[in-house]
Amino acid sequence: MSYANAVLQGVFLGAFYAVLACGLSLMFGVMRIINLAHGDIAVLGAYVTFAIVDRTGASPFVAFLAALPVMIALGYVLQLTILERALRSGLLVPLLATFGLSIVIQNLLLLVFSPDVRALGASTGGLNTASLSLFSGGITIPALGVTLLAVALVVFGALHLFLSRTRAGWRMRATAEDPDAAELIGIDSRAVYAWATAIAVGIAALGGLFLAIRSVFDPVSGPVQLIFAFEAVVIGGMGSLWGTLLGGIALGVAQTLGAQVNPEYAVLAGHVLFLAVLTVRFGRVQLLPARVRR
Repeated sequence: MSYANAVLQGVFLGAFYAVLACGLSLMFGVMRIINLAHGDIAVLGAYVTFAIVDRTGASPFVAFLAALPVMIALGYVLQLTILERALRSGLLVPLLATFGLSIVIQNLLLLVFSPDVRALGASTGGLNTASLSLFSGGITIPALGVTLLAVALVVFGALHLFLSRTRAGWRMRATAEDPDAAELIGIDSRAVYAWATAIAVGIAALGGLFLAIRSVFDPVSGPVQLIFAFEAVVIGGMGSLWGTLLGGIALGVAQTLGAQVNPEYAVLAGHVLFLAVLTVRFGRVQLLPARVRR
């Protein structure tokens, strides 16, 4: 594989990481919380979609449309029942609460679905294997990669328009900027946080769908996905929406270029990029306050 092709494949891989990281970035930007259960929530979305496909034989994309309202409702309830109380107790308690939630989700999935690996690629009608070769095979354009990139652009574009052009988005941005001042002008921060979590969980489930299509997954796949999502958020800038998209692409390109040098260096190259960005920003990154920026 040429370096040009490696960069192209990295862009497609990075689009997947960006979709996976979008909800994590949103929750951090709005609520100043790092959701350690984010990867497990994405895997939960993959399992809900898998269960619908297994029972009905529907396409994974149709099954996801049925699973999406369930995941959105789960996110809304999650905020009102667990995260809201944790947010009142400083930075450490939300971390512990989401870590505990991660353990609970993993064990529930193990009990319900067993440790066996699952996949949805075979149910997509060949989307995960179709590709187009250009320049005598030097450049390969996978159908799934193009789909992922298009979905990532739509998700980030739609979320940007929601935050910048709608009344609900303005409320969310105002609450992210200063929740106390937002309360003074009549904004219900409790409802804003619940809807932010609901949207984040819904997008995480979308990332879980593509995880299930492009590879295999099991009940303990969540922590690995969390690492990639977190690295994409940090590389792109904490709280920056479009930065998360660019961070995901940068992470994907780093991994594919690392694999071009040596297949064993793929994941390592992404970690090195993450550490390099973290080192450069060490004196400037502020975990609080953070806000959703355009």
